[in-house]
Amino acid sequence: MDKHVELPLEKQFSIRSFEASVQKMNLEQAQEFLVELYEQMLVKETLYQHFLKQQWGIESGPGLE
Repeated sequence: MDKHVELPLEKQFSIRSFEASVQKMNLEQAQEFLVELYEQMLVKETLYQHFLKQQWGIESGPGLE
């Protein structure tokens, strides 16, 4: 991640809160959570790509692939 971008205070607080939650997890919980988080990140990326293609008019169908 680019450390040159300064996050707003609410985002910085969110990171600290997330960090505290992760610190309370055992290794198995943290690993499961990380895989789940990665899956959600990929879904979010796919949705963004879909919406951008739709907005730019370069995607033909209404459904997600």
